[in-house]
Amino acid sequence: MIWITGFALLAALLFATRLISRLSVALPIIAVIAATAAHEVYKEQRSVSALRPTLDMPQLLAATELKADRNGHYVAEAEINGATILVMVDTGATGVALSYEDADKAGLRPRGLDFDIPVNTANGVVKAARVTLRRVEVDNVRVRDVDGLVLPEGAMRGSLLGMSFLGRLSSFRIENGVLYLRD
Repeated sequence: MIWITGFALLAALLFATRLISRLSVALPIIAVIAATAAHEVYKEQRSVSALRPTLDMPQLLAATELKADRNGHYVAEAEINGATILVMVDTGATGVALSYEDADKAGLRPRGLDFDIPVNTANGVVKAARVTLRRVEVDNVRVRDVDGLVLPEGAMRGSLLGMSFLGRLSSFRIENGVLYLRD
């Protein structure tokens, strides 16, 4: 931007000192300067507006890492629909599976859900209710509109964060006992 200002000053100086005596010569130079300045301002505004946060887009590429506990499990506090819920991240789980109690905490009103989806659990087959979670966030890694299941009361202690969340990330990997998540 500084070089444009310098060039404009030089053109104005040449015109003022009558080294460029005709307006027909000065006008194209001034037009080029104006067009270049406008282009530079547009580029700068575009790069700044790309950094402005919006409700629909993440501010920046977010990442986090979770260390395995002594049993080899990855446990995290997830924010689900605005409620903080302790979850176990499970790459072997098809989706996000919420306990009845955690679903209630997340505002999903499990009493009114239709439990009609058969699900295999460690305790056998139970019928779960299909839900869509508005927002699931672990640290600063966020995914919107995540498919989930709510299990009936007493069917599961705790909740699982599975592939319906993990599969929507740009990447996740396990390395040396650390689970890396990137949205």
